[in-house]
Parts: sequence; structure tokens; C-alpha cells
Amino acid sequence: MVGRVVAENRKARHNYFIEDTMEAGLVLTGTEVKSLRAGRANIAESYASPEGGELWLINAHIPEYKQGNRNNHEPRRPRKLLMRSREIGRLIGARQKEGMTLVPLKLYFNDRGIAKLLLGVARGKKQHDKRQAQKDKDWQRQKQRLLRAKG
Repeated sequence: MVGRVVAENRKARHNYFIEDTMEAGLVLTGTEVKSLRAGRANIAESYASPEGGELWLINAHIPEYKQGNRNNHEPRRPRKLLMRSREIGRLIGARQKEGMTLVPLKLYFNDRGIAKLLLGVARGKKQHDKRQAQKDKDWQRQKQRLLRAKG
């Protein structure tokens, strides 16, 4: 259940084939949660990486909270992802396959107000795949215009 979306990685679907998606919790500090509630975050250049049997969100930018004091958080620090060990094992196994990566798709608050991250197990697209996807998208748009014009 996706509640209020804070950040979305829209380029991920352009750059990757999304094979599977999973939901993960995040270990955050208080100022990070307040900054997210203000709607400020960027996950466009981030990825998830397994280290020591745990998953970590790397390079996600959550800016410092403006009203925070000297105990404010580091904007690009690695953040631990919370998942069941069986799910983590499945993601690590998928990542070890050739060309698979763990890409964050959405950062949002669920219905209970808890920050969640939608992770995608993805395979990178080649340039010709991106061109073909763009052609298909343009054709669908043009087809809808023609159908609308004819009535």
C-alpha cells in the first residue's frame, strides 16, 4: 500500500527492466523523518548494496532539516534497510546474477505513517532497448490522439 510519495526514481524504468519489486523499511534519525515529511528527498542516483548480510541504501540524498540543531544528520549517509532475512537472501542471490542490480523506485510513507522504500530488482537496458521503448511509448500516445480525434 503506497501512501504519500516523498521521492520517486522515474528514470529507473527508463534505464532498467524491472524484474521484481519489494518493500523495505528504513532506519532513520528524527531529523531525517522530519525532512522527509517536508517532502524533500532525492533517490535518483541511489542504489541498494548488500554488506555483511544486511542491505544498505547508498547515495540517497535526504537534506538536513532546517530547524534541526547541531545533531542534524549527514545528507548522503548510508541507511540500513529493514527486511526479513529470507527476502534479503533472495535479493542478494538475484544481485549475484549477471547484470542485476537493486534500484530504489519510490520512497514513501505507508498508511500507518512509516517510511518505506520500494526496491526493484533490475537488469540494465542497452541503448537500442531504450530507443525501442521510446518508439513504443510515442506510438501509444499517437494512437490515443487518433482515437480521440475520431470520436
